[in-house]
Amino acid sequence: MTTFDDRENAFENKFAHDQEMQFKAESRTNKLLAIWAAGLLGKTGSEVDGYITEVIRADFEEAGHEDVVRKVAGDLGDKSSADEVRTQRAAFMAEAKAQLMSEL
Repeated sequence: MTTFDDRENAFENKFAHDQEMQFKAESRTNKLLAIWAAGLLGKTGSEVDGYITEVIRADFEEAGHEDVVRKVAGDLGDKSSADEVRTQRAAFMAEAKAQLMSEL
């Protein structure tokens, strides 16, 4: 292999790794957000697990995270605003990334 091929493979591997880490961070963020929202909704036990699944499924409706924000804000109703959900989500994203980095 040439140096160019080695560099190309390295960039491809880094891109794949970065995409995988981003996916894991998004998924963990959605889980943390769902747990937070479930607490506000008074869900316990298996209800929380079911709600986590619902929130994660909502993320596959469209690109980006607004589909999750819409779902959670809609479920919370007057318990929280969409802006507060976005703020919580941003905080959970930072927490999720920190958790993933500590697992490496």
